[in-house]
Amino acid sequence: MTPVQHIHTASPAHMPGLKTFRALPIHGMNQIDPFIFLNHHGPDEFPPANRGLPFGPHPHRGFETLTFVINGEVLHADSTGGESVIKAGGVQWMTAGKGIVHKEISSDEFKRVGGSLEILQLWMNLPAHKKMVEPAYQGLQKDEIPVVPFNGGNIQAIAGYWNGVEGGIRSITNHKIGLIHFNGKAELTLNWEAKRSLFLYVVKGAVLVNGEKINSLQFPEFSEGSGLITVTSDEPAILIYAEGTPINEPMVSHGPFVMNTEQEINQAVRDYQSGKMGVLR
Repeated sequence: MTPVQHIHTASPAHMPGLKTFRALPIHGMNQIDPFIFLNHHGPDEFPPANRGLPFGPHPHRGFETLTFVINGEVLHADSTGGESVIKAGGVQWMTAGKGIVHKEISSDEFKRVGGSLEILQLWMNLPAHKKMVEPAYQGLQKDEIPVVPFNGGNIQAIAGYWNGVEGGIRSITNHKIGLIHFNGKAELTLNWEAKRSLFLYVVKGAVLVNGEKINSLQFPEFSEGSGLITVTSDEPAILIYAEGTPINEPMVSHGPFVMNTEQEINQAVRDYQSGKMGVLR
């Protein structure tokens, strides 16, 4: 089994009206190439007559986002015409590519009634030759995501292949991503492919990863780059498993843009300001 070298804990990064923890980047870990950012929002209880999520229209270029809806719902709309309300258990995958303007807010019904909310958003970098692909959006409800059962739980196969089952989203960068659910006492062994990066984040509960205890809001850093990953649980738990091929390119990020050079960042700002990424009211 691949040894755990260090355990990282997400840091508080609360927003007005929204409890938030940031797992990537974090002190001592800037990225797990190609995974560059993870915000964990909630769990929160929103009262009736609330303002909902604060993520109004904003641009992106040069990467992809994956939003996990653990509880509650998220309304997505973007400048390409993509729109959906994803409920608990579903995901939203957006390829920003050459540029998109989107919003992730709460529906009028959720703002009126309130309820539980917990979501996570993962940013996935794109290599230079794919940073300017056409933007795209895919939203999957819980029942649209293939499920791979194991003794004591199941894996929501979001991208890549899981025991021969193809995930609901075809990644343009060949990522393998799943949301792993442990119902209670269980054990699961996964084969981390050589020359790939692994980001394993505990959303809920506590587990043993290759013998090391990892609590919620934590993720392990491994001392080697592949091998067997054995996860053992004694209680209900949820984990994100994200495996991808490192890009190994210069990365320059500025707010909602992730490119390879400062010049490309400056061009992204100009393109957004001139409306080349579209408009979303």
